[in-house]
Amino acid sequence: MVTKQLSGSPEEQADLRRADSLAREIFSDVANKWALLIIEALGDGTLRFSELRSAVEGISHKMLTQNLRMLERNGLVERTVYPTVPPKVEYTLTGPGQGLRKTVDVMCDWTHRHIGHIEAARSGFDGD
Repeated sequence: MVTKQLSGSPEEQADLRRADSLAREIFSDVANKWALLIIEALGDGTLRFSELRSAVEGISHKMLTQNLRMLERNGLVERTVYPTVPPKVEYTLTGPGQGLRKTVDVMCDWTHRHIGHIEAARSGFDGD
């Protein structure tokens, strides 16, 4: 993984409008469909890899692995490995991950409230 060299003040690093800001890199990491769905699934509690894969319908093994590593790297998911044979690995949201889950919940609520409007707009746009 590539890590950006921090340059500029903390305010500049937190500015999403700047292409070189750390905030933009973090936003890019967590604002993808798989990350949001993983965060939503883990919001209900600790899950094993296979449980997560079942909870996030359509995600491949590779995409789940990549997104879990990214979320762990950003401090949003904690990975716990138990020394058993075979190894038992569990994933849970950290405090900041729980905070992000609240935002994901708001996005889900927004989607439910506006899905009829969006569906009608798409139909009109597509000429159906």
